[in-house]
Parts: sequence; C-alpha cells; structure tokens
Amino acid sequence: MRLCGSDLACVRSGREVFAGVGFAVEAGNALLVLGRNGAGKSSLLRMVAGLVRVAAGRLELDGGEAELTLPEQAHYVGHQDAVKPALTVAENLAFWGRYLGGSDAAPAAVDKALDAVGLAPLADLPAAYLSAGQKRRLSLARLAAVERPVWLLDEPTSALDSASQDRLTALMRKHLGEGGIILAATHGPIGLDAEALRLDGMTTAGAPA
Repeated sequence: MRLCGSDLACVRSGREVFAGVGFAVEAGNALLVLGRNGAGKSSLLRMVAGLVRVAAGRLELDGGEAELTLPEQAHYVGHQDAVKPALTVAENLAFWGRYLGGSDAAPAAVDKALDAVGLAPLADLPAAYLSAGQKRRLSLARLAAVERPVWLLDEPTSALDSASQDRLTALMRKHLGEGGIILAATHGPIGLDAEALRLDGMTTAGAPA
C-alpha cells in the first residue's frame, strides 16, 4: 500500500495556503508534517481526509480497497475531540464505532480499545467529567476500535501526559508494524522514526510522488 500526493494545492477562503506539495508514504511508514502555524499542516491532513477540497493535484491510495474512497479508509483525529458529554466513555466509543462503519462497536471491542488508551476503569463515567487529557485519549481510542489503514493525526500528543504519550506511541508502532500508514502534523517528537515534510505556506514543499 502507498499513499501519495502530487502537486497539491490548498485554497481556503480565497487564500492560497500552499501549492506544489508532494509526498509518498509506503505501508509500515509514517510521515511527519512540520511547519509554522498557518503553513497548512492541518489543511493538508483535512484534505487527505476529504474535509478540504483539493484545489489542484492528486491524492491516491495505491493498494487500498478499490471500492472505498481514501477518506473511507482513513482515521482523522483533529483538534476537536468530538466527545458527547451526556454519554458515558464506553457509549461515546460505541457511537464512533457505528458511525465509522465498524462491527467493532461490540462491547468487547470497545473494552479492548479503552484499555489500549488507559480508560477502561472509566468506561461507565459520563464523558462530561473527563479531563482534557482523558478526552483526548477517548478520541484516540477510535484508532483501536475500528481498523483503517491510514491514520491522519493532528497534534496527537496534545494534552497527553507522558504515560498517555507512551500508550499512543505503542498504538502507532503496532499500526505501522501491521502495514498501516500514518500522517501526523506535529510541532514536536511523537515517538516515531519518520520522514518529514515541511510546509512553509504558499510555497512548494516536498517532492512529487
């Protein structure tokens, strides 16, 4: 499997955010998207996720499921944790399992995913009582609850303490070890040895795939 973008351009509200961006990531590898604030890191991830229009260029997932679109084969974890405060921790994750089309909304799968992020003891707690770091971990639990080959992670370690960062690193390494692909926008290390793509905003970045 190979995720690649060639000569990509992004326009938001009539403003060109970046142009001429190219990258390629093989199965089992990660790409860190670096750059100053406003350079387009989040926009690039949202473009791959199908949430931002591709103004120019091409995005392809070679070797994926032919009948599914790229966004249907990707997990996107953005800045917003998308937690419903009135639902319990387990109910939140079960909702996302159903929404993402996984059969993994079953209680056993939910329990396993919550355990992977250290939230199993809080399964029956209303999400309104979670701390910022716990909400982030609940959002990340989607990665373990429903299997998708491409992970798009925007500042994934935000609000996480060191123990939670270690759990996330373990999840990411397991995903890569199973042939998955990760694109992560970050300002700092996330525990992976990875190639880097630097965006400078409205400039050519990377190399054509």
